[in-house]
Amino acid sequence: MTDMGASGNRRKIRVAVLFGGESEEHDVSLRSAQTVINALDGDLFETVQIGISRDGQWMTQGDPMARLTSNSPFFKLAPGSEALSAEIVMADEQPQTWLPADIAGSIDVVFPVLHGPKGEDGTVQGFLELAGIPYVGSGVLGSAVAMDKAMTKTILAGYDIRQVPWLLVARRDWQNDPAGVATKIAEELGYPCFTKPANMGSSVGVSKVGDPSSLAPAMDTASRLDRRIVVERGIDARELEISVLGNDDPIASCLGEVIPANDFYDYEAKYIDDRSELVIPAEVPAHVESEAQRMAIEAFKALDLAGLARVDFLLDRNSGELYLNEVNTLPGFTSISMYPMLWDASGLGNSELVQRLIELAIERHAVRDAKPSTMAYNERAYVD
Repeated sequence: MTDMGASGNRRKIRVAVLFGGESEEHDVSLRSAQTVINALDGDLFETVQIGISRDGQWMTQGDPMARLTSNSPFFKLAPGSEALSAEIVMADEQPQTWLPADIAGSIDVVFPVLHGPKGEDGTVQGFLELAGIPYVGSGVLGSAVAMDKAMTKTILAGYDIRQVPWLLVARRDWQNDPAGVATKIAEELGYPCFTKPANMGSSVGVSKVGDPSSLAPAMDTASRLDRRIVVERGIDARELEISVLGNDDPIASCLGEVIPANDFYDYEAKYIDDRSELVIPAEVPAHVESEAQRMAIEAFKALDLAGLARVDFLLDRNSGELYLNEVNTLPGFTSISMYPMLWDASGLGNSELVQRLIELAIERHAVRDAKPSTMAYNERAYVD
């Protein structure tokens, strides 16, 4: 994991931890990044903090984490202290809309801990590809596809991976013909059902709709966050999750269960209300766990993912059928997040997990950039 410097001494790998961002999941990103930073072995890695403010300004000087958390509702201020204003936060450096070239050139690998749009949807991954910097996690294609719930479902259906019935509704169709959309949902899915923005994570904008009278506000909530809304049939199910790690030969963790304090594992239950219960390992028959592991790895490969992913399942309480629900390419990495907790229960602690993710990033970059040392050209191809 270390490089030999010019003097023959081994130098630490410079890891840029990228956090914050413009999405609704900005605050979750800060918590996840703190866990990653704390897990980096100081004997192996030199940590470089790179924060992105809510308005898209990149912070590379001073202590970006302290500056962003000072304005975050997820982090309590010390008694008598005040949140820093945006002007003070940016006062000691010129606003940047991208990573300065001098810093980019000194980084060995980037660990993006960005959740949601403009973070795990292929946009940042594309920038890092152009910059030629190795980064943790899936590439542009896998990130973009997995971020879009409708595209994920469409691709996984082609692999015959079980999913609950669902519909995709365009915001314009909902606005122009709400009665027609409501009729289609009632006829094809029924109630209860769930409405979700197609491109969002951490259950932001997700609503459980118990009856037709609750549909309109739920659809309006989802449509404010995205122009495409996924509507899924609601079933009486246990919520199960599994973590995946690797590149071309991924492995799956043990299976965990979420017993939400609310109707379902929504944003508040995940990050604010601590009444939800996480059961690791999940108390399920061995064949259910092995089936979830198989489906998770199959989905990981089908979506062309890399590095890490958390795959969520629904286990029907009545039929015993297992359904794949969602795939998250940059799952939460907080102290109460299932991704690291599942690996810890599987024998891989945070420090080892973070180190392995960095190794996978460097490995993947080397494979992608590998070029043959010699090129054999067929001269006849250039002769008329």
